[in-house]
Amino acid sequence: MREANGMRVRHYVGGGFRTDGAPFALVDPVTGDEAGTAPEAPRALVDEAVRSARAALNGDWGATSPEQRSAALRRIADGIDARFEEFVAAEVRDTGKPRELAATVDIPRAAGNFRAYADLLYGRPERAYNTTVPGWSGGTGQALNYTVRRPLGVVAIISPWNLPLLLLTWKVAPALAAGNAVVAKPSEETPSTATLLAEVIHEAGLPAGAFNLVHGHGADAAGAFLTGNPGVDAIAFTGESATGAAIMRNAADHVTPVSFELGGKNPALVFADADLDAAVDGTVRSTFTHSGQICLCTERVYVERPVFEEFVERLGARARALDGYGPMISADHRDKVLSYYRLAVEEGATVVAGGGVPSFGDGRDKGFYVEPTVLTGLPEQARTVREEIFGPVCHVAPFDTEEEAVRLANDSEYGLAATVWTRDLSRAHRVAPRVESGIVWVNCWNLRDLRTPFGGVKASGIGREGGEYSLDFFSEPVNVCIQI
Repeated sequence: MREANGMRVRHYVGGGFRTDGAPFALVDPVTGDEAGTAPEAPRALVDEAVRSARAALNGDWGATSPEQRSAALRRIADGIDARFEEFVAAEVRDTGKPRELAATVDIPRAAGNFRAYADLLYGRPERAYNTTVPGWSGGTGQALNYTVRRPLGVVAIISPWNLPLLLLTWKVAPALAAGNAVVAKPSEETPSTATLLAEVIHEAGLPAGAFNLVHGHGADAAGAFLTGNPGVDAIAFTGESATGAAIMRNAADHVTPVSFELGGKNPALVFADADLDAAVDGTVRSTFTHSGQICLCTERVYVERPVFEEFVERLGARARALDGYGPMISADHRDKVLSYYRLAVEEGATVVAGGGVPSFGDGRDKGFYVEPTVLTGLPEQARTVREEIFGPVCHVAPFDTEEEAVRLANDSEYGLAATVWTRDLSRAHRVAPRVESGIVWVNCWNLRDLRTPFGGVKASGIGREGGEYSLDFFSEPVNVCIQI
């Protein structure tokens, strides 16, 4: 389907492409126009996908060696590279994000994810212990204990609309590397790059059922059918916290392991000794990249009082000067963000920049755009300060002491990412470990090493992804004890 855009959005189940289910509309967020359709997977197709995954585990895919899986991941990465421009075009078409962002981050990182886990499969250590039990009546009193890891089985992967291919491959690559079979469901808003990935995986020659793809909505639809299926052995999900809670309720019925990367209300701490040019530049990036539609984006900025007014003035000027930014993903999400803009004013905010809908004088005026927005003057208990907005907006507030800065940063139900801007090395090492967050960047933002742990605390998630952490989640340790 989605014939209007020169490609077909299809399911991929058991090694074949399908279009089962009623079509639902896909909308171009740049213009608001209908841009094609995608098929809504019925329960029967989701169940078939899970059975196909199980059959692959019991067949050719389950018999693969780490070397064979590593080679398969490299073929997938090469396939993404070979169709790079198709992936970029599909990513831009689905999300409306600037082409430069898709071409320099999303698609290269997707290929990089597969290569990173192909590399990690080589030389992964296994632990062994020589055990002596004096007086053991079973023989010599000596044993060898060693640990091996086996795949969890059938893994359900649910990925979001903001970084559709990057975050899908961030889970698919380690799941396949560990030997699992995958059933993936991308967001119903952004199905195109997932379909292209299925085509690349098919061309890479993975056994039928090793990777399956179903399209559709979440509640009472394909997402719920998948996460509630008793044949699923683990669930990996990235998305909003409320959806994660619903998935956890589904998973609880079968005590299914989960890995969740959820929402955030991320703080930035700007100390008076910071390089203010770098701090302003970094906050522009961390607040407005992809129009704020990244879980790592900054929505709460706390600035030490001596530089507060200058920082606010400079950040506001930069926000007003921004151009070339993308739309919100949908009309509903645009309306949600605009409702927070209105709420902020009702709560007493000063609007330093933005706060409305831009006018372009072209087809974008029918799209889902909102202005990059900087707010000040709200109390910490205001809803605008406490609730995740997921748009191009931040609230800036002053602080007076290091202790107050840490307290303000931690006064949130979320804990995904934080940034600290300071030239004081001792302060950086004092403050960073005290911030209740899975990731703390000092004098930078979104600088990632794929081997490091990624995830949040509190309502921002369960577990860690990245490098060995992902491979550990997607595999089960088994201890073997041999009496000598």
